Amino acid sequence: MITTRLCTLLGIDFPIISAPMTGTATAELAAAVSRTGGFGMIGASLNPDPTWLKDQIQAVKEKTDLPFGVGFINSASGLEKSVEAALDAKVAAVGCSFADPTEFIAQAKNAGVRSFAQVQTLSDAKKAVAAGADVIVAQGSEAGGHTSYMGTLSFVRAVVKIAGDIPVVASGGIADGPGLAAALILGAEGVWLGTRFVASLEWAGPEWVKGQVVIADADATILTKVYDLVTDAPFPPSVGDRVIANTFTDTWHGREAEMMTRQSELNEDVATATAAGDATTAPIRAGAASGLIRSVEPASYIIRELMSQAEAVLKNRTKTLLGG
Repeated sequence: MITTRLCTLLGIDFPIISAPMTGTATAELAAAVSRTGGFGMIGASLNPDPTWLKDQIQAVKEKTDLPFGVGFINSASGLEKSVEAALDAKVAAVGCSFADPTEFIAQAKNAGVRSFAQVQTLSDAKKAVAAGADVIVAQGSEAGGHTSYMGTLSFVRAVVKIAGDIPVVASGGIADGPGLAAALILGAEGVWLGTRFVASLEWAGPEWVKGQVVIADADATILTKVYDLVTDAPFPPSVGDRVIANTFTDTWHGREAEMMTRQSELNEDVATATAAGDATTAPIRAGAASGLIRSVEPASYIIRELMSQAEAVLKNRTKTLLGG
């Protein structure tokens, strides 16, 4: 069985963390991942009221006594009470993303809670190392939704080289066992999966989004800023947004200045399309690994399949290459 330093640190069986997708990685998914031996994460909402998050944390605790965590989009404002709620609840870990992680890591340390720092640049990775993050998540541009412009392969390796004793987790373009095996070979201690868990029974997002992920090909996604710009989303300029390409992105990607002259109208169009499940206009955030996903499965099945595939690859492929 594959065991890494991440497993030892977090007290889990498998080096798989489910990404804390905002508002859609709920208690059901987090509990299912943790019960299976991975590390489940709740994706905190952007609502300043911490009530929803408190309810989600309690719901996970009612389903399992195994470790889980909460992830935050720290570039958004008004999350102070939600962060306090997660720390007061003594979840096993809290995650920071899209902002300087230094203050967040210190706050987690003071509360006796482990910290995950998701980083998209080497500069932020160095800040996470200096601040003493317990885990650094190196996110490459193949990731779904909000992500960097650096490729996963080179970025993960670069972060591993500066991380010292801090475990690095690979994120972006990983959806199967060979991807997990590749991340481990790079020196990562585990993987952080979003898109693969979008296509799970427990993901709380719309069913039509799951369907779009399943039918998407490997070249179906685009890294763009159009949705963030038109909706005034709270992400830094250095961060892109990987979505499944559609009529909206075909029309406006590369024509952002013109698009912004019609911002109010187009923002309303996007909101209407999202409510109606109109995939031609609504954003469908998914990674480049969508082309590897062909079915919606229980989270437990996904984790066990990944582990079985990864073990087979590491055993058989290595033996073949080394002539053993």
